[in-house]
Amino acid sequence: MEVNWTAFAIPAFFIFLALEYAASVRKKKNLFTFESSVANLSIGIAERLMNLFVSAGFYGLFYYVYEHFALFTIPATFLVWILLLLATDLVWYWYHRLSHEINIFWAAHIVHHQSEEFNYTVSARITVLQAFLRNGFWCILPLVGFHPAMIISILVIHGTYSFFTHTQMIRKLGWLEHILITPSHHRVHHASNEKYLNKNYGDLFVFWDKMFGTFQGEEEEPSYGLTHPLKSYSFIWQHFHYFMEILATFRKAKTFKDRWQVVFGRPEHIDQNVRKVLERKFLPHKNQLRSTFRFKAYLTIQITTATISLFVLVMFVAYAGVPEKTFTFLLIIITLVNCGALLEQRRWIYYLEYLRLFFVISFLSYYFASAELFMTGLFFILLSASSLTVKRWYLKFVYDL
Repeated sequence: MEVNWTAFAIPAFFIFLALEYAASVRKKKNLFTFESSVANLSIGIAERLMNLFVSAGFYGLFYYVYEHFALFTIPATFLVWILLLLATDLVWYWYHRLSHEINIFWAAHIVHHQSEEFNYTVSARITVLQAFLRNGFWCILPLVGFHPAMIISILVIHGTYSFFTHTQMIRKLGWLEHILITPSHHRVHHASNEKYLNKNYGDLFVFWDKMFGTFQGEEEEPSYGLTHPLKSYSFIWQHFHYFMEILATFRKAKTFKDRWQVVFGRPEHIDQNVRKVLERKFLPHKNQLRSTFRFKAYLTIQITTATISLFVLVMFVAYAGVPEKTFTFLLIIITLVNCGALLEQRRWIYYLEYLRLFFVISFLSYYFASAELFMTGLFFILLSASSLTVKRWYLKFVYDL
């Protein structure tokens, strides 16, 4: 049986997450909040899901650039591997720095910085838009002449290392602080303290920041998140709010120069009041979140279902046809949107539940080739969804209203 062993990165992630949580409890440090952790994991699950369908395209692009446009043919010697590691980290530095300095790039990267806590769950806050952007930068490497197989191997090491820098449990590491980007350095990068802003863009080595004047050591305890905190756990809003801010500011701009700065200028060119206006329009008043045991259990079931579905899909993707991939994709995405809506106390999740049920019934009807099953399920959905009694019971069960 052909199994995709990269699927085991998912349980490995949760093992290290559990170890970090246990260490924080032992040291009596409150590093986790239930709601924020769910939001972080939701974004990470979505990225892994999307990456499953686009990663082959990224690798194919590396090979295409290498085969058609490579400036040199660089042999795979030991010294070249070292050179490639340094080159990869240098490209990352400039991709990362420009992602903070150019608005349209920041719109893809801002999701990674929204969390006001800092732990391993934050490392999961990557979007597929960010993946497209950074892989575009990494095309420089096959263009120079590094073989794509070497690049892919280095990127695995690079990505794995960056996971371990997202923690508060590892303090300063002595002489390694002068060579590597350590958790201490990366805590500075995620901080919203004024002296820490726009610092420590490196991913593996610290000397790029020192070379280009963006290094800052950790001094006072960092405060995490955005300088203007996001007031929502909505899965959709977290992904697209900054694009909406760019669009709203662009529409108000009078000259070509102003519009250019809105899109390609720095985040400072976006009026901070725009977010407040958009929040009033798209994030109307919501009830105070009541995190009862029942609510947390229900939300945990949702995020666990999405995680297990992703794990199974990644492991057996070679055996999944288009219907199985489509169904699993839709089931996971709807579940993640549902998780965000639950945290926002949205009442329309009642109908989202029926949409998810509709996809389940449709898939089972297709799998068993049963029109009767589909019609029976559809009749039940329409009858139940239109019942105010069922709706009131559901909302009372979920939100304890």
